[in-house]
Amino acid sequence: MKTTVEIADSLLREAKRVAEKERTSLRALIEEGLRHALEERRQKTRFRLRDASYGRGGLRNDMAKGSWEHLRDRTYERRGT
Repeated sequence: MKTTVEIADSLLREAKRVAEKERTSLRALIEEGLRHALEERRQKTRFRLRDASYGRGGLRNDMAKGSWEHLRDRTYERRGT
């Protein structure tokens, strides 16, 4: 299929130099680059935060039954000072 694409003159000159050096066509070089860019985008996955939980089983029993205010207050209590 034929199409027209506008690209920067400097990029076209460099692409032509690379194609000539590698003894390939400008078309083949452009198709290779486009395939690479599309594959890279396909492989990107959505960010997922790793599980950084400590221990198992969630909150301790004395904390699990408490209200949010209780949890907050316990979080900011001074320990052993």
